Amino acid sequence: MLRLRVEFTTEPFDLEEAPAHAVAARRVVQGADLDAVDVGPFGNTVEGRAEAVLAAVGDVLRESLKAGATRVSLQLNVVAEEGS
Repeated sequence: MLRLRVEFTTEPFDLEEAPAHAVAARRVVQGADLDAVDVGPFGNTVEGRAEAVLAAVGDVLRESLKAGATRVSLQLNVVAEEGS
C-alpha cells in the first residue's frame, strides 16, 4: 500500500497567536485517519496511507482557505509501500 508524507504551511503568519486558517488546518489533520501528525508554529507534517493523506490535504485546502488563508504551501513525498 502506498504511503505518503506531506509537509504544509498556511499563510499569512501571525507570531502572536495561531490564525483561524492554521487552527482549521490543525483541526482537519488531527481528526483525519492518519498514522502520524506533527503540528508546529511554522509547518505541519502528516503521514499515512495515500488515500487518507490525499483526502486530508483536500480538506486542509478547503477549510484553511475558507478560514482566511491566502497561501498554502505543501510538499508531498512517497514514503514507501507497506511490505516493501
